[in-house]
Amino acid sequence: MHAPNRLARAALRFKPSAFAGTFVALLMAAMIVSACGLLLATGLTASVPPQRYAAAPVVVAADQNLRYTIGTGEDRDEERLALPDRARLDDSLVAKAASAPGAAAAIADLAVPVRTDKNIPVTAYTWASTAFTGTKPVSGTAPRPGEVVTTTGTVGERISLDTPAGPREFKVSGTTGTTGTTRTTGTTPTTSATSDATATTGIWLNDADARALSAHPGKVDAIAVLPKPGTSTDALAAQVKRALGDRARVHTGDDRSTVEDRGLAQAKEVLIGLGGSFGGVATMVAVFTAAGTVALSVGQRRREYALLRAIGATPRQIRRTIATEALLVAPLAGALGCLPGVALATWWFGQLRDKGAIPDTVDLAITPLPLFVAVGATVVTALCAGAAAARRPAKIKPGQALAESAAERLRPGWIRTTLGVGAVVGGCSFAGLAASETGEDAANAALGVVMLFMMAVALLGPLIARGCAAVFGLPLRAAGAAGSLAAANTRTNARRLASAITPIVLAMAFSSVLVFLHTSEDRAIEDQQRAGITANQVVTDPAGLPSDAVARAGAMPGVATAVGLTRTSVLIPNGGTGYTPSEASAQGVTGSGADLAKVQDLGLRTGSLTALAPGTAALDASLAEAAHVRLGDRLPLLLPDGTKASPKIVATYDRGLGLAQLTFPQADLTAHLTHPNPTTLLTRATPAAAAPLATLGKVTDAAGHAAAQSTDREVNAWANTVMAAVLGGFAAVAAVNTLVMTVFDRRRELGTLRLIGTTRRQVLKMIRWEALLVVAAGIVIGSAIALATLVPMVNGLTGRAPYIPPLLYGSFAGGILVLGLAATALPARAALK
Repeated sequence: MHAPNRLARAALRFKPSAFAGTFVALLMAAMIVSACGLLLATGLTASVPPQRYAAAPVVVAADQNLRYTIGTGEDRDEERLALPDRARLDDSLVAKAASAPGAAAAIADLAVPVRTDKNIPVTAYTWASTAFTGTKPVSGTAPRPGEVVTTTGTVGERISLDTPAGPREFKVSGTTGTTGTTRTTGTTPTTSATSDATATTGIWLNDADARALSAHPGKVDAIAVLPKPGTSTDALAAQVKRALGDRARVHTGDDRSTVEDRGLAQAKEVLIGLGGSFGGVATMVAVFTAAGTVALSVGQRRREYALLRAIGATPRQIRRTIATEALLVAPLAGALGCLPGVALATWWFGQLRDKGAIPDTVDLAITPLPLFVAVGATVVTALCAGAAAARRPAKIKPGQALAESAAERLRPGWIRTTLGVGAVVGGCSFAGLAASETGEDAANAALGVVMLFMMAVALLGPLIARGCAAVFGLPLRAAGAAGSLAAANTRTNARRLASAITPIVLAMAFSSVLVFLHTSEDRAIEDQQRAGITANQVVTDPAGLPSDAVARAGAMPGVATAVGLTRTSVLIPNGGTGYTPSEASAQGVTGSGADLAKVQDLGLRTGSLTALAPGTAALDASLAEAAHVRLGDRLPLLLPDGTKASPKIVATYDRGLGLAQLTFPQADLTAHLTHPNPTTLLTRATPAAAAPLATLGKVTDAAGHAAAQSTDREVNAWANTVMAAVLGGFAAVAAVNTLVMTVFDRRRELGTLRLIGTTRRQVLKMIRWEALLVVAAGIVIGSAIALATLVPMVNGLTGRAPYIPPLLYGSFAGGILVLGLAATALPARAALK
């Protein structure tokens, strides 16, 4: 009963090189799985202690997500999509929260973005909020209407603040002597009354003034509930929840930090997306490639298994031996692979934090569970791949096993062939579906194309390799004796060729799709921006221009037209695949539609911008098609804070990707934005107007503005590049590993060639020609799969063909070529010594 264990241990002891490739592949798989698992675990568990609400045990806020249901019956599932801006509570809920039996007080919290007379953006709060923040005046009194309390200054002096309702002058009624803290909420700096960061001015408004100036009439950001003595947090939370019902969400503990800083929720979405969505694809590719390497390793030792069968080993003993080998190699490979996995996750997380996608207060959670999962996945992969590879050598007759160990079996298995043909048919069907759709529907359909075609390549590998050998072998026969030998070898050893082609196809296909999808989108966006901005002077300020910027600019000498744009997003409930919600970029226009047409060319297809008025909107044509609306229809959507609206479509246009997919009058958006001031001012002005316009913000021309906009997409480009590097790099290492394994497995063959008179140079030249055939086949097939994915995907998203920079594509192909040649030449030289 111990024979299989002894055989497995003996194989590892006396032929460790036979397992080196398997060990490397499993180690790399564990690295990918553990890194993605750590990011996913961090996204699921990330939390930070509350700062502003530290003394308020219960905080009530609106649901910051759109919740929707997909599927029916047992497949029914609830999903959520984060709202673009903060959703707010109705002011009447403050009294209801205060009516909870254990509530001592319910305090409305309201933040108002203002700019000081020095043009510094600051968030002003209601003075009532000091009841839970602990802020006290050290001089003066609490603010009355028309008054403010500041951290610095002199009681009685007058200051000017630019508010969402326009510039206002206030009297300083008191000072706190404490320093506010600049924090990041989403993408906009805010301040609070703590003192552990960069000092800035803190401002507190009278409650009535804050409500009047906030641009959100009848709304509050949150409600802080303080308990009566003896009331526990859990009891108070339950009471408040009963009093409010489903109209609000109750937060306690560290969950309160998600109310004061929406950046945490956004960071969780990013991490869950990376660790879950991309992690799922990366894990599948890693496990799939590792399984192929394990199967190759088992197949290379078919002569040993044939001899074991010939001397009486039973099929069960063969299977147990292979399983024992996997159990001896996989756990160690998985455990060691977790170490670079932790390093990869740490670097990745740090880069995301440096680029502002994750708040500085969130740390990477290095927990044991993702590491155990990575090791377990590695072991299961090795066992399953070994079991599949051992099926035939364990069941065939000993004589047949010896015959097949001498020459490769030509006929592929019918199960594998049937599944491979099905994957090809599925990939073609998805490609046709993607080509017939537009927008995100096309992108979602195209994602299935690359996966199905990759599965087909793996399943039909021997047939594809035989076809490649036949096609590429023709010119090889004209390359002399070495070329003829290479053509003959690749034709008679299709399985070995397929095991080397598959990881090269993986590297080429996935890297090309991820990188060239971004280059195609970026090129289309840049072209639309350059063609769409017809203004000759563009004024920008990411923190927001003054509230009266449009009026001030219009009154300046030399300015003929001035239009303000406020960037945001909206949610369209039926704008995605299967009527799932989709997020669309939007712009609010301060000015008339006729003026907008003078400074921005949206590429009108139907309708007119002159009809743009409150209650209407202009819509990108591809989005209109996806949402099934036409000119004159009403489009149901959710405004940035989740408020339902149904604007009438008065125009459709073609340049939504580079400019904005929806265009609204600013009046329809102001009450639904945290920062309603325009961020961009488009003007038709003389060159002399540049100096006066510079008092409002940074002045550039249309070309400079388009270039600046492209820098905002650098994070997405970086993310795509990293994902391509992770997947492509892993596949490239797997390709090198496989090529090295196949060359070392051919030492007997290479020695025989030398014995019959083939020179060392001819053998190395033969190996080089074989490597070129393998690399060429992998690049061609991988490029074909990438194109089959990119063409419908990019056409659906941009209406154009993919943009593939020749130098970038050449670097991909050249890199794979160099790796392929090096991975065969070096081990071949070692094998010939």
